[in-house]
Amino acid sequence: MAVNNKGAAIKSDIRLFGSTRILIVAALLVAMSIVLGKFGAINIGNSIRIGFGGMPIQMAGIFFGPVIGAVVGLVADVVGCILKGYSINPIITLGSTCIGLVSGLMFHYALKPMKKVLLPKTAISTVAAHAVGSMLITSIGLYAYYHTPFETLILRVPIYLITAAVETAVIYLMLKNKAFSSELDKVRRK
Repeated sequence: MAVNNKGAAIKSDIRLFGSTRILIVAALLVAMSIVLGKFGAINIGNSIRIGFGGMPIQMAGIFFGPVIGAVVGLVADVVGCILKGYSINPIITLGSTCIGLVSGLMFHYALKPMKKVLLPKTAISTVAAHAVGSMLITSIGLYAYYHTPFETLILRVPIYLITAAVETAVIYLMLKNKAFSSELDKVRRK
């Protein structure tokens, strides 16, 4: 009887993710985001960081939906800040969360009729995610908490447009690859 209750508790803990497989892939995407965004990024001053930490967050949103994308973004930012020794800025954390949320919402709901045109659908999802999460919300967080000058914040726009283009290419090529898509379908199945 205790084993049955323990199994039920584990299943209720992963209900948000749907399956243990998706939970594991989401954890891997969190780790990728931390490595690419916090440890593998190029810092220019205190306010500009060039990195691809948003790509795994967008992958979570595009592959598994907006809720999982948002959770991956939230966890990646909080854990990454703790590991790197940064103070947690709730507005920047909201920006990271919105990257996963917006990419998932755009890909799965707003652009749902665009099933046959994968490249524009992916591009619009990644650009919208960066426009809301990186260019708008994170910039507000940098200004509110660190008083980053507007002249510095405006540089984030071209950086994230270029970043979105690279991330679009990578995510599109992954989704277009038949072997990868087949494995992704296996993970999604319950």
